[in-house]
Amino acid sequence: MGLFFKDYESAGVGISKHAPKKTGIALFFDILGRKFWKLMGMNLLYVLFFIPLILILPVITIVENYAAAMTLIVILLLAFAVLIGPATAAMMKIMRSFVIDKHTFIMRDFFRAFRLNFKKASIIGFIDCLIVLSVYASLNVYPALVVQLHSKLMYVPMIITMSIFLVTIIMNYYIYLMLIATNLSLKNLIKNSFALAFVAMKENLLTFVISLVITVGMILLFLFALPIFLVLILFFPAAFICFVTCFNCYPVIQKYVINPYYTSIGQVNPELVDDTDDGEEPVFEDMGGKEKPIEKRKKGKGKRIS
Repeated sequence: MGLFFKDYESAGVGISKHAPKKTGIALFFDILGRKFWKLMGMNLLYVLFFIPLILILPVITIVENYAAAMTLIVILLLAFAVLIGPATAAMMKIMRSFVIDKHTFIMRDFFRAFRLNFKKASIIGFIDCLIVLSVYASLNVYPALVVQLHSKLMYVPMIITMSIFLVTIIMNYYIYLMLIATNLSLKNLIKNSFALAFVAMKENLLTFVISLVITVGMILLFLFALPIFLVLILFFPAAFICFVTCFNCYPVIQKYVINPYYTSIGQVNPELVDDTDDGEEPVFEDMGGKEKPIEKRKKGKGKRIS
């Protein structure tokens, strides 16, 4: 019952600053637990950038003039394509801070990353949107051509398009993280993310499976439990997928991109340095993990003051 009835009158032994650091799944759930409410806030902030897409449905429903409706739809799609890249880069900036345990001011750092990475991230986001539209078109066009031409060869370009889409998804695990963590050119961002899409197969597969499960789950909720979907979409899926992506894939970027750079200039990656130990003799000793537990005082009958 400790979840609802916490004991605030007794203290444990504390936590030592030299205690072994958590890794793997233990570290994942530790960060998730500490940052849970911030993740929900980040998801809500990220969803705001989908407003251009959300507005398309009212435009189709309300605007009767076809030309006007199509013009508005194109404007909304372009707005989304331009904004979603910087928003994703800013989200990854915050998630990276969570993963490497670096303090961050959510709103300030989000919009600062949005502004500083706007140009490159907009181009990446625009390319992503074009690829998604290409996949949507291929799923509609090529099966129809198979029926019309009576040739299953039309499935070949569809498979190629889907393969490109899959590689693009995995590249996105890295390209936004490298964008906010390095000063690489757009060309090198694309080249490195393409290479990492094939180098780190275990991390990529794990991230893809988790993302796919969450996506399929949200689709099922949309189809069969719309009220639950509407609540969860505001607070859960995007931020959680970004967090999983950053947790799994940023160490890969450190290993293959960031650490080799610092090694080449004879330095150590500052993200891997424990800044809690500056090498100086401490004035006070941290007693975390050494204190004796303090038991709460037993309740007894005292003298009554009249």
